[in-house]
Amino acid sequence: MSAARRSIAQIFLVPVLNFAVIAFGLVSALLGDGIWDQTSWLALAVPLVVIAFHMFRRSARSF
Repeated sequence: MSAARRSIAQIFLVPVLNFAVIAFGLVSALLGDGIWDQTSWLALAVPLVVIAFHMFRRSARSF
């Protein structure tokens, strides 16, 4: 789909989901220990995994 034909919802869906995951990770880190710490680490690692995935996918396309 071309960039000119995307709706506002399609453009901002991924950044809003990314924000929601990061906000959940930060709040869960403040809530307590144990499972909350593990949940926060997992939630805060998701954006890093997404960034790494897209970087490697882009570099694989250039070869």
